[in-house]
Amino acid sequence: MASGRTRVAVVTGASSGIGKEVAKALARQGWRVIGTGRDPVRIARAEADIRAAASGGTVDMLRADLSLMAAVKQTAHDIAALTDRIDVLFNNAGGMPNALVLTSEGYEASFAGNHLGPFLLTRLLLPLLHATAVGMPAGSVRIINTASDASELIPAINLDDMQNLGRWSPGVAYCTGKLANVLFARALSQRLAGDGIVVHAVHPGAVDSNFFSYAPADTQERTKNIPKFTEQEGADTLVWLATSEEGGRGSDYWHLRQPRKPNPIVNDDNFVARFWTESERLIDRSST
Repeated sequence: MASGRTRVAVVTGASSGIGKEVAKALARQGWRVIGTGRDPVRIARAEADIRAAASGGTVDMLRADLSLMAAVKQTAHDIAALTDRIDVLFNNAGGMPNALVLTSEGYEASFAGNHLGPFLLTRLLLPLLHATAVGMPAGSVRIINTASDASELIPAINLDDMQNLGRWSPGVAYCTGKLANVLFARALSQRLAGDGIVVHAVHPGAVDSNFFSYAPADTQERTKNIPKFTEQEGADTLVWLATSEEGGRGSDYWHLRQPRKPNPIVNDDNFVARFWTESERLIDRSST
């Protein structure tokens, strides 16, 4: 990924957890980091920590709730005002719901935050990603989605009801959102294959972060004693994919720096194509 200019990373969910560790690692390597978060207090703390780790790079933090499409559009506008290039986009923000919530725009909040928001943000930032890829070696520009092995625990997504409004539960909602992350990576990689941009999805493993504190009580109880990676360990594969030569050679689903077999539905090209179409249909329903 050699370049005469400072490399720029956009990291959603950079105010805590593995997103913050990704931002710190890249800032330490001299990257310019543009991060997003939702909580103003955590954003301020994270910005101070990332700046403290920085080695000559600029750090900017933006407040953004990616479950709201209007906020996503504003975030894309704010990012474009800060930079004319993006070398790596980390679609990292997400979480597990503990209740069914509809946003003010009428979307199921979990699916909106885990998939629709990142889907729209990526679509809006593609001009910057494409502009950065011009004249660069193929694979220099990358998109990395933070997924989960939860994507492997359901057979598919109901494309007629992707938000699961007819059969909602916290577990189904989370698994659906994480499978959407992997499907999105596959669909996007197919569309960008000729543009020199690679797209990956990552299962980081169970991480000892504040992620579980927002999960339903039964999930917290079930997972409290399972082995967990540190936040830095959870971020390792994402940072490696962003900075290594291996990360620029093709698109895949990864765990611990190794390709991992995805949910079989990810290899169904017809399903992937319709998944993209239905995602666009939901996004385009929002006001412009």
